[in-house]
Amino acid sequence: MKIDKNSDDYCFYQARMNIKKYRKGLGITAQELADRAELSHQFIRSLEALKVVKRPRLDTLARIAKALNIELRQLFDDVNLDDINKN
Repeated sequence: MKIDKNSDDYCFYQARMNIKKYRKGLGITAQELADRAELSHQFIRSLEALKVVKRPRLDTLARIAKALNIELRQLFDDVNLDDINKN
């Protein structure tokens, strides 16, 4: 799935990919992240899926960032898909 960097969905795409990157970096499952953030496993999985465009609320992203032990702004950093697929 290609998303134009100028589209409104791009920042959400970055956040979704960073969630996966940081989760894998911690060596935890989507279920463990869901438990830490008090969200459903299905919600975390749907965020990380490339097939569906998701726009989670900012407070939800803040809960996920806290569960990943990162600052919220780090979810919006540029991410390289190769970094995600290495783990």
